[in-house]
Amino acid sequence: MKRLHWPSRIPIDPYILLLLGTVGLAALLPARGTGADIASGASTAAVALLFFLYGARLSTREALDGLKHWRLHVTVLACTFVVFPVLGLAARGLVPVFLTDPLYQGLLFLTLVPSTIQSSIAFTSIARGNVPAAICAGSFSSLVGIVVTPLLAATLLGGSGGFSADSVVKIVLQLLVPFVAGQLLRRWIGSFVARHRKVLGLVDRGSILLVVYTAFSAGVVQGVWHQVSPARLGGLLAVEAVLLAVMLLLTWYGAKALRFGREDRIAIQFAGSKKSLAAGLPMASVLFGAEASLAVLPLMLFHQMQLMVCAVIAKRRSRDPVEEVTVPDPAGRSGTEVGTGTRSG
Repeated sequence: MKRLHWPSRIPIDPYILLLLGTVGLAALLPARGTGADIASGASTAAVALLFFLYGARLSTREALDGLKHWRLHVTVLACTFVVFPVLGLAARGLVPVFLTDPLYQGLLFLTLVPSTIQSSIAFTSIARGNVPAAICAGSFSSLVGIVVTPLLAATLLGGSGGFSADSVVKIVLQLLVPFVAGQLLRRWIGSFVARHRKVLGLVDRGSILLVVYTAFSAGVVQGVWHQVSPARLGGLLAVEAVLLAVMLLLTWYGAKALRFGREDRIAIQFAGSKKSLAAGLPMASVLFGAEASLAVLPLMLFHQMQLMVCAVIAKRRSRDPVEEVTVPDPAGRSGTEVGTGTRSG
């Protein structure tokens, strides 16, 4: 009997299991009193360190070179910060039948955060797409999101999300300033960051786990989880499944209508249909404060859903037949060159 390898059949990110374990820890042993103050301070410092490392990693030269493929990047940014938010606003009509108001606020916040970088690159590579474009698209989305996401959140969520003028100031001080500092110091620390990418990756993930623990601890202490029933969670999952399906179809066929080649369409689909848990969680902790635990629940669920669905799509795209393009031969003979499509400039 053939042995089935569960991880390959159901592509669940191990890091998601750590996140779920952190949520369980917060439910059983939430930080209270002085412990909560310490956890909150550590979380604030961790978020600042996280965005400092983002700034130190992003190559300014690579970012500028990527601008040459501007049509693709504009398309991805439009999907991330225009189409997604419009769909999020349209979901308002699902309250209160499918979603409670707090869950809707979290869903709307989900539509405002930047795209992913690592998974977009990985899936684009598996599907034989335009990997350099996916790298630049994800990097640009993260960079733009530092500024655009808080502004969109303040505009669309307003007072219902706990926003005020101080929220924008907090974003600037806690996210943008460390990011800029990382960019300015990249000349001296960039090589160190590149050499220790794996170790610093643990810092990244550890920072996010700390943010999750702090946010969910506050939610447990305040009793917010009593507001979410299994039926509401089921409704949220159904809404997110439709949202993901719509974005996957729009990015694929919309890119075709815009006359992008196959490689570019793959990069647009994976970068334009996904949302970053790594960027969204720290932002939510700053913007929502004590209410962050319920606000990030839709993002956490959507993140795992997009990984599983996009993993299946990437594997199927990798089996697409390659194109044979006739090319001239210097000796006057005709020949064929195997390729995966053309890239639009």
